[in-house]
Amino acid sequence: MNALDNGIYVDNSILQTIKKSDGIIFDCDGVLIDVTKSYDLTIIKTTQYVLENIAKITDGIPVDSQIIDGFKSTGGFNDEVDLTYAVILSIVAAKHLGKDQRDFVFDTIEHSDSTGIKSVEKHLQKISDIAQIKQALSYPGPHTTNPLYKIFDKIFYGPELYRKLFGSDSEFTESGLIKNDVVIFNEILAKKLEDRFSTKIAMVTGRGRESVKFSLGSLFSKFDLSNSAFLEDEPRELAKPNPTSLVRAITGMKCKNVIYVGDSMEDLIMAKKATKLGHNTTFCGIIGTSKDPQNKLRMFEQNRAQIILDSINLIPNVLNLE
Repeated sequence: MNALDNGIYVDNSILQTIKKSDGIIFDCDGVLIDVTKSYDLTIIKTTQYVLENIAKITDGIPVDSQIIDGFKSTGGFNDEVDLTYAVILSIVAAKHLGKDQRDFVFDTIEHSDSTGIKSVEKHLQKISDIAQIKQALSYPGPHTTNPLYKIFDKIFYGPELYRKLFGSDSEFTESGLIKNDVVIFNEILAKKLEDRFSTKIAMVTGRGRESVKFSLGSLFSKFDLSNSAFLEDEPRELAKPNPTSLVRAITGMKCKNVIYVGDSMEDLIMAKKATKLGHNTTFCGIIGTSKDPQNKLRMFEQNRAQIILDSINLIPNVLNLE
């Protein structure tokens, strides 16, 4: 891995592949949009609400970026509600066992893998009784009826957007945290990418379509939406790192050498799986939206990410567009 410039790390062995790239596909959260004040804060607030109001735990530890990044580094928690569920189960189990909550959460992370909540449940059920909180949350389930999804969505979307999306009212009156999204993607970058890739610019994201559209606004139309995937709207079995949706996007745009831009282990694993299936995918990891960019840099380096950038705004530099 060689540093070409500030914030740009490229594996020299793929320089020719980059020159031949004929399409680009983006994750959304942490890539097109900085979600540290929106999705991450929703994880924190949802966890606190469930612990206090459902689990009746008033001294639960605050969730921080280290806990969030810890679960995400395992490759099984691209879904923020999955991550929230894992944290809640871990804290409840720690309380039952009389363990230090923070130490116990990180021990749970050590026992987690790319199977996500299945690995967490499997580990915790061996050492603690989590049946009551599991029954109370009944997770996963439909967004419209599952208790955890409903709490998370109401906090994230706010009462007006929640009513528009789900057709029911919210007991939470605060403005939705989705309004804290910081959009990184912009018209200048879009134009440079269009000049290089024409219409072969798409998204494969864990978010739902309407959520992405709300946050990106007019920039939403810059993507090939017919060949994009919004996995929150799809069956759970298609969730990352399942490469099915990425492969569909690649084949739909008729790409031979695509770049996939993501910010998580799930994204990297998905890109590698797509390549193994015969769809050459160069992974570009984004680290600048992380609370600990150096730690994410190490993670991507250790797992042989081919391109690592501080921001998507550096993509034109890698593609020699400027």
